[in-house]
Amino acid sequence: MLRQPRTTQRRRPYVPDDESRLVQRMVELAQQYGRYGYRRITAMLRLEGWRVNHKRVERLWRRAGLKVPTKQPKRSRLWLNDGSCVRLRPLWKDHVWAYDFVQDRTHDGRILWMLVIVDEYTRECLAIDVARRMTSGYGA
Repeated sequence: MLRQPRTTQRRRPYVPDDESRLVQRMVELAQQYGRYGYRRITAMLRLEGWRVNHKRVERLWRRAGLKVPTKQPKRSRLWLNDGSCVRLRPLWKDHVWAYDFVQDRTHDGRILWMLVIVDEYTRECLAIDVARRMTSGYGA
């Protein structure tokens, strides 16, 4: 017995008449208020009289490619209150060194500490000191 191929029944997507105007208004608000996300834009649209919920606005927000720009970090000062300079720019080899403590775990879960000292001008690693424990009196 031959079977007839099944036709897939899909409903046609319903696109409301006001969707293009809504997206245009969302883009306008996003340009005017650059740090606002879709939740706050939803509240503003509701205050303007739009009948929308946050899920629809989020879906249209993503489709329009809108994103909230990441916040710029505040520029930290390079000096203390007494006027002394904290951070030197390296001008020659062995002028400025930097150090960092790095922690890792071995396969059995034990902690491993590393003290790394780097010359900032050449970016050469001057020393790596490895130990299971590093206290304040380490190396003294």
